[in-house]
Formats: sequence, structure tokens, C-alpha cells
Amino acid sequence: MLFAALTWQVAGHGPLRTLDERLGRTLAAAWGIPSGLAEFFADLGNTVVALPVLLVVMVWTGWRGRQRSQRWQRAREGEQGGAEAAGGPAPVRWWLPPLAAGLALAAVPALVVPLKLWLARPGPPQMAGGAHDGFYPSGHGATAAVAYGVAALLLTRGRMRGQRRPRRLRIGNDNGKDMDARWGVPAAAVALSVAVPVAVALLNVGVGIGLVRRGYHWPLDVLGGWCLAGVLLAVWCAVCDRWAGGGDRAVRQEAGDAAGPGGT
Repeated sequence: MLFAALTWQVAGHGPLRTLDERLGRTLAAAWGIPSGLAEFFADLGNTVVALPVLLVVMVWTGWRGRQRSQRWQRAREGEQGGAEAAGGPAPVRWWLPPLAAGLALAAVPALVVPLKLWLARPGPPQMAGGAHDGFYPSGHGATAAVAYGVAALLLTRGRMRGQRRPRRLRIGNDNGKDMDARWGVPAAAVALSVAVPVAVALLNVGVGIGLVRRGYHWPLDVLGGWCLAGVLLAVWCAVCDRWAGGGDRAVRQEAGDAAGPGGT
């Protein structure tokens, strides 16, 4: 809905577009933001920078997923304790999250380029006389948000699920027995799952500010790119949760089996 409202304002020359261009000129002239630092962050939205970063994470998490899947299979075949011995629930399709991450990044130009050509929004004054019009939404903003965002998801979601272990909790019941009804996650994994997304969010804010400060985009261009990136990241999460396997559904099933018929 936000993306639709922004696109309507940009296409219809609404009052928000006027305010946006005024803000963009102000930020572009903001000497309090060093030009070199702004250029550095703006370059992080370039595909030649973001793609190699994502590729490294894709290869590493794919290798880790394959290793965990193999350990799971060996533990199952040898009856050595199932998920606990194998290091968490098995990723049934360990290759799907990295593959979907690459497809999410590939979808960025497929969505951004037609919108730019359709809207043909002129760029900031610094981009006057360039090779093309069409600056909404920002391809650099969307590329950075998708590449670094899905890389963070690959790292944190895989680590959280790979380190879940069953832990015994004393839960009082009518028979006075204990029940294994939950899965514990190490505190370090929880801290990482918070720190990495926060760092990626701050990095993307830096990219957006850099793009506007250097006069490459208007603020709404960047915000529109972030909206598209949010949709792609949500689709990635939905696809992996539904088809990758070894996720929360498997964890709940294993915990329920450990708790026994009387578990809650």
C-alpha cells in the first residue's frame, strides 16, 4: 500500500513529490555529511559490490545446510539420537534458501527497470543531462536492501534453526513428571539474530542517505526501492518457510514428539 501511494504521488506530481524534491535538494547541499563517506555508502548499492557479498553468503550457507542435512541422515540411519545428534531439524531442501536468495536479487532489475521506464521521473539536478530519465524507484536502494537483507536472513535464520536443541523443563502436571516440550536456542545465536539485522538496516539507511547526498536519487526514489525490497524479502521468507523444510514446523513436531502424548 505504501509503495502504491508513493508511486501515485510520483506519477501524478502530487504534493508529496514537491516536498520530496525540496528535501532532496536540501540533503544534497548538506555539508555536514562528508561527500566521500556518502559516495562510499552509495556505492554499496551497486551490483558489482552487493552481488559478490551475497554470493559468498549463499555458498557458505548452502555448504552449511548440506553438511547439516548429511549429519541428519547419518544420525537417522544410525539411530544416534535424531535431531539432537544431528544439530537441529534437517533442512529437507537445503539448496532452496540460497537459490531463492539469488532469484530475489535477480528480480530487482526485472521490477525496477519497467517502473523507471513507465514513470520516467527526472533525476536530481546533479543528474541533469544524463543518459536516461527514470529514477523512481531506486535500483541501488532496492539492490542493497535485497542483497544485504537476504544475506542477513540466510545467516541468522539458518544459525537459529541449526542450533536449536531440546532442553528439559520441569513442568508440573498431575503425574508429577517432567516433559521435554520446548527447544532451547543459545543466547549467542539470539544476540546474533538481533545484531545482524540491525547492522543491515543501518547500512541500508547509510546507502539511502548516500544516494540522496550525492544527488543520484530523490528520497522517494530510495523509499520506493525499499518497499519493493520488502516485498521480495517477504516472498523469500514465505517460500523458505513453506518448502525448504527443517523450519519452525519441524521444530514444533519434534518437540511434540519428545513431550509425549501428555505434553502441551
